[in-house]
Amino acid sequence: MALVQAIVRVYQERALDPSGALAAAQIEPSLVSDTAQRISALQMERLSGHAMQELDDESLGWSRRRLPWGSYGMLIRSCLSAPTLGVALKRWCRHHGLICDNVALMLQIEHGQAAIVLREIEPLGHRREFCVVSLLRNLHGVACWLIDSRVALQGSDFPYPPPPHADVYPLLFPGPVHFCATPEGQPAQARLRLHPSYLDLPIRRDENALRQMLQRALPLQVLPYRRDRLLVRQARQAMLDRPDVTQNASRLAQALGLSVRTLHRQLQQEGTSVQALKGQVRQERAQALLERSALALKQIAAEIGFRNEKSFIRAFKQWTGQSPAAWRRQRQAGAAA
Repeated sequence: MALVQAIVRVYQERALDPSGALAAAQIEPSLVSDTAQRISALQMERLSGHAMQELDDESLGWSRRRLPWGSYGMLIRSCLSAPTLGVALKRWCRHHGLICDNVALMLQIEHGQAAIVLREIEPLGHRREFCVVSLLRNLHGVACWLIDSRVALQGSDFPYPPPPHADVYPLLFPGPVHFCATPEGQPAQARLRLHPSYLDLPIRRDENALRQMLQRALPLQVLPYRRDRLLVRQARQAMLDRPDVTQNASRLAQALGLSVRTLHRQLQQEGTSVQALKGQVRQERAQALLERSALALKQIAAEIGFRNEKSFIRAFKQWTGQSPAAWRRQRQAGAAA
């Protein structure tokens, strides 16, 4: 309800009546002051859409300079010709600065991690939370839409203490969420952290798709995108980095920030399964250990999660058509030659 209160406050500051927007979202006015209340994603979509058009301001009050209806459609259109998501996000951040001057957006890439950063150029006061949440949620939704893929967040950082409704944040920003008050004298920054591999994905939308999307654009801001075109790569990497997650689908799903059902469904869409990936990762680790170490077969079997040496030998023959010992001898002979 804190997000509803922020929108109602804009109406009040402009001496306007919010009852039409509340009615469009089927929100009882008497409930707005109750911070314990919750609204549905559909209600938030209808409330925001009505208010943006009625106020002719897509920022809903947090931007010092009003953003007329259609401003964000214009920003998305400027990104369609970008070859990759990374280029599109840089364009978005640069062009956003042309229409809004009290916050700045930037794409940072350092130490093998990418981040979308929101920096406050001037204090936002009581508008801070609404600005940060709505602006970053919108940008994340647009990024997902541009590449037709979920952009998994490695973490989200917010420059203020946890609000009373902090439990809502993981619904809008799936993944680890961190709150921290900004030290005195330092610029307040919020950030969404993501794997840089997403930045290389190609833009999959065109003008036609944009026209269709703009007929009902608000779900991008309200509902997180589900499909993840990098999920197979991320699942394989998680299994390689953390052998414990290969024990069952539940552990793998938890490591990826997904439900077990969603993990199975999305892997099926990509033409694979948890079991198939588990076999591929085990094969890769087994071959690496056979080639680069002097470990006995029994030790390798235990290392990659087999109960005994016989099970490992049987599986290896299915993978390669050879026994582990024969495969190792062949690789050693090839290296010596």
